[in-house]
Amino acid sequence: MNKQQVYSDKLDLESFPVKAPEYFNFANDIIDMWAARDRNKLAMIWTNQQGEERYFTFYEMARLSNQAANLLIQYGVRRGDRVFIMVPRLPEWWIFSLALIRIGAVQCPSPSLLTPADCAYRLKAGHFKMVIADKENSGKFDDIVKDCPSVENLLLVDGEKEGWISYREEISKGGHFSRENLDIVAKAKTKSSDPMLLMFTSGTSKHPKMVLHTHDLPLGHRVTATLWHGCTPNDLLFSVSDTGWGKNIWSNYFGQWIQGTCILIYDIRGKFHPEELLPLIEKYEVTIFCAPPTIYRMLVLCDLSKFNLSKLRASCAAGEPLHTETVKIWKAGTGLTIREAYGQTETVALIANFLEYGESIPGSMGKAAPGWEITLLDEDGDPVPQGEDGCIAVRIADGKRPVGLVECYVDDDDANRESFRDGWYYTGDKARLDENGNYWFVGRRDDIIKSSGYRIGPLEVEEVLMKHPAVIETAVIGVPDQLRGAVVKAYVVLKAGYEGSENLIRELQDHTKKLTAPYKYPRVIEFVPGLPKTISGKVKRDLLRRHSTTGEDVFSNLKK
Repeated sequence: MNKQQVYSDKLDLESFPVKAPEYFNFANDIIDMWAARDRNKLAMIWTNQQGEERYFTFYEMARLSNQAANLLIQYGVRRGDRVFIMVPRLPEWWIFSLALIRIGAVQCPSPSLLTPADCAYRLKAGHFKMVIADKENSGKFDDIVKDCPSVENLLLVDGEKEGWISYREEISKGGHFSRENLDIVAKAKTKSSDPMLLMFTSGTSKHPKMVLHTHDLPLGHRVTATLWHGCTPNDLLFSVSDTGWGKNIWSNYFGQWIQGTCILIYDIRGKFHPEELLPLIEKYEVTIFCAPPTIYRMLVLCDLSKFNLSKLRASCAAGEPLHTETVKIWKAGTGLTIREAYGQTETVALIANFLEYGESIPGSMGKAAPGWEITLLDEDGDPVPQGEDGCIAVRIADGKRPVGLVECYVDDDDANRESFRDGWYYTGDKARLDENGNYWFVGRRDDIIKSSGYRIGPLEVEEVLMKHPAVIETAVIGVPDQLRGAVVKAYVVLKAGYEGSENLIRELQDHTKKLTAPYKYPRVIEFVPGLPKTISGKVKRDLLRRHSTTGEDVFSNLKK
C-alpha cells in the first residue's frame, strides 16, 4: 500500500477525510515503516515515580513486538482469538498490543483498577482465550479463571509465577523467537474491516457494553493526532491516561505513531500528586500536553510560574467538559488555550477545536471533524433548529460511515437498536450548535434537568459554581420536587481552608444567581469529600441520583 495514504507531514485538511485501504495492519504498515525509515527514531520515553527511564525506538518496538507475536503463536493465539490485557503503563503493554495486531487477534485493554469480580464478568462476556497481565495484577485472575472456561493460558509480562507463562523467561530462550523467523510467522494480512479491538465502556449502567473496533481505527485517529493534537515527527507528546482507557488509544498510540511522534509515558503507581507532572513537562521539554479536565483543575492550583514550560506549544483536554475558569488560569500561566475535543470510546475526535479551524473557543467542543457528518436530532429523529438542544448523531447511511466509528456492540441487541437507527449513530449526548458552527456540550440525554418548565443543563450550573473561590470540584443533578417537578442540586467539593456551612450555601446560591439565570441556581447544596467517578474519571451521576433518593453512602471511600 502507499504509506502516504496514512501519513502526512502537513497539518492541513488536504488528506482528509480519512480513507481506509482494503488491507491495513497498524503494526506491519506503520511501525515497520518507521523502523525501516530511521532505526534510531524514538517512539517512546518511559519513566516512573522513582525516576527510572527506558527509551524505545520504532525499530525496537518492531523487533520486540515481532518476538512477542511469535511467543503468542507458540501458545495457540491465532487470528480472531480474543486476548484480555491488564498491564499498567509499562512498555510491555504496547509491545503485546502490537503483537496481537500483527497476528490478527482481538485485544481488550482493561484498567488495572478493576476488581476480580469486574474481571470475571468481562472474561465470561468476552470469551477470552488468554489473559496478559503484570505481576501486580495477576492475583486478580488466580481464583476466577477456573470459572472462565474460554481462558486457556495466562501470560505474565514482568516476572515468573506458577501457572503463568513468563514472557521474560521465554524470550531469553531465543530459538523459535529468533529474528530469522519473524517475517514468516508473525505477520498477518488483515483487512481494514477485520475485528481488532474490544473496549468495555466505562459508563454508569450496571453492565458495561463491549465496543468493537476494526483494523481501520488507527487510521481514524489521524484526525485526533494531526488536526487536534497537532502532532509532527519532531514532537514529544505527554498524555495522562492509563492503558485501560479509551483515552490511551486516542493519545498514546495510533494517530501519534502514524505521525512519528514520540510519546512520554509516566508510570504512576500508588498515590498520584498532580504537581508531579509539571517537572516532567519541564525536564523532557514536552511540546504537546493532553489531560482530562480533572487534571487541569488540579494543576491550576499549583504555581505554574515556578516551571519552565516554554517548549510546550499545545494543550488539549477531553473526557468531560472543561470549565472556562480553568482554561483562563491555565492560559495565564502558560500562554496556551486548552483546546477541547469530544468523542467516545466508540469514536475518534469527531468534534474538536481543531488547529486548522482557527482560534479555540473556550468552553466549546469545537467543530465537526472532516468526514464526520454530524447533526443534532430531537427524540423523533428530526434535526433541531440552530441554538436548540439535540442529540449528537453521526450519519452512517449512503456510504457516509466515517473511519474510526464503532462497528457494533458485541452481543447486545438492545444497545445496537438504541444507538444505530434510521441511518444514524446516536451518541447519547446532547449539544447545541451556534451560528459559527461550534458545538456546545449540554449533557447526557438523561442528565437534563426539567424544573418548572425550564430545561437546565447541569454543566451550565457547574460552570458558574467553579468560578467561586471556595469550589474545587462540583457535580449537579436534578432531584424530585413536588412543586417544580425537579430542582437543581449541587454536590460541592471545597478547597482546603474552607468549611461547609449554611452561610456558604447561601453565598454559593447568590453567586450563581448573579452569574446566570436565577432559575438555574442550586436550591440544594451538599458538601462532600469527593465525587464518585468512573475509571476514566467521569462523574457517576447515577450514584449521586441514588444518594439523593435513597440516602445510599457513595462517598465513604473518597478523600479530598
